[in-house]
Amino acid sequence: MPRLWKQILCITLAFTIASAVSGATLVMASSAQPYHFGFKKSKNGELPSIAQEGFMNILQKNGSIFLGDAGQKELYLTFDNGYENGYTAKVLDVLKAKKVPAAFFVTGHFVRDQPELLRRMNDEGHIIGNHSWSHPDMTSLTPEQIRTELDKVREASARITGQQKMSFVRPPRGIFSSRVLETCKQLGYTNVFWSAAYRDWETDRQQGAGYAYQQVMSQLHPGAVILLHSVSKDNAEALSSIIDDARKQGYTFKSLDELKVKMYR
Repeated sequence: MPRLWKQILCITLAFTIASAVSGATLVMASSAQPYHFGFKKSKNGELPSIAQEGFMNILQKNGSIFLGDAGQKELYLTFDNGYENGYTAKVLDVLKAKKVPAAFFVTGHFVRDQPELLRRMNDEGHIIGNHSWSHPDMTSLTPEQIRTELDKVREASARITGQQKMSFVRPPRGIFSSRVLETCKQLGYTNVFWSAAYRDWETDRQQGAGYAYQQVMSQLHPGAVILLHSVSKDNAEALSSIIDDARKQGYTFKSLDELKVKMYR
């Protein structure tokens, strides 16, 4: 009888350990599952939705930004600056003339290559956000590698601007996982996605300022976080009209650090 109980106990213990290992493996796999944010198109002032994408709860759990207060006619301009294509100065000129704040998410390449533009962004009151040092797929990195990618941008930028802290990060190409968002949050960052965007980064497929204007204006909605790429000639040429006509519709442009209400739907 004692031997039988020992056998039962061993079997139970083995099953418990196996279940725990299996559960831990599933959790690890789940936290590493990659997602691509993609486009969330808005039409006729309707709000875009991420409810069917399978990652809404992950963004919400980590306090990530997708959409601001949909009850307010507020817009948040954000630019990705992976490299310089000759248009960022014009973008900054327009923002300065129109008194509009923006956030610029910069890579290591941009920081190294364009210290004067980086300094100007800071001096003119814009947010400088982290877009990683080498623009990798961060879902393939360990938490320590993610830290290194972000620290290198923050430290290099601080040497140029004197601004020691970075508060916002945008995962390269919009590819992320629960682990990526959690790691960035632990490092003191808010992950920033978007609720209005279009295919504007292909420099050999620019279609004119009118096209850029239509793409952005057709997606405007209260609380919109707008993603634009500063390598786009179309964006630089359309920006002034976009700002003017958005204001005519009653919209106000605000800085990301003024975004207090985050909505998920």
